Amino acid sequence: MTIRECYDALGGNYDDVMGRLRSERLVQKFVLKFCSDGSFDLLLRSLEEGNVQEAFRAAHTIKGMCQNLSFTRLERSATAITEVLRGGDLAGAAPLLPAVREDYEVTVRAISEFAENVQA
Repeated sequence: MTIRECYDALGGNYDDVMGRLRSERLVQKFVLKFCSDGSFDLLLRSLEEGNVQEAFRAAHTIKGMCQNLSFTRLERSATAITEVLRGGDLAGAAPLLPAVREDYEVTVRAISEFAENVQA
């Protein structure tokens, strides 16, 4: 799998990120680091604990990373939950979490597949 194919699989915009970072090597470096970021786990834990401030921080971080890396699919769902949490609406975030989880899993799966090809 190429980095472009990875972007296709995760619902991202490869041309957009290349326009921003201008180096496939740099794009690859940041894409591979995405899976080791703990923001998604923090989001889940914070929602479970009812900590709206930490949940907002985690969702906002995910949204920002997705914007910078042009992970369009995950960016959309992360933006939706971020805005609800920005308003302090913990209950309103609950119905948005399944979409964020699904989009995150699609993203991580595509990156993991790409990483296997890079290491092979």
